[in-house]
Amino acid sequence: MEYLAIAEKYTDFKITKDGMQIATLNYKNWFKFNAEIEISNSKYLVEPIGFWGTTVEVLDGKKVLLKFTINWGSNIIIETYFDDEKSYIFKHRGFFNESFVLTDQKGSELLMMKPNFKWNNLNYGYKITTTSIFESLNNKNILLLNSLHCANYYMSIMAGMG
Repeated sequence: MEYLAIAEKYTDFKITKDGMQIATLNYKNWFKFNAEIEISNSKYLVEPIGFWGTTVEVLDGKKVLLKFTINWGSNIIIETYFDDEKSYIFKHRGFFNESFVLTDQKGSELLMMKPNFKWNNLNYGYKITTTSIFESLNNKNILLLNSLHCANYYMSIMAGMG
């Protein structure tokens, strides 16, 4: 399956599939990692925790749905707390032909994100390709939006903005 994530005003991302908007990721401020995810009519908060803010949680009200932390290998470890606990790894690949990949505990690739920047209108976005394994997940939309947040988190950390 193919999705597009398009930035508007650098703080608002829209996710589309087949030209239809399915979700949004809205940052309160580009230099902070606090955000709000909206999927259908449900809203979730994305909030850094701890003194350094190196762990980020996605909350449904007060319930933690998932959290992620960047490790020393520059991978982002995602722990989910939906119906059962699972771990995923979000990795950066390449430099000139860069992409991001989400894998499960077995190392199976679930999605790949390729960033693109359009100089003519200063729009930033990602082309996201998912596998059938990813599409079969019950909470795929939250994982998809969290992956978008992880890519932005990674890019801002590497740019020294975090």
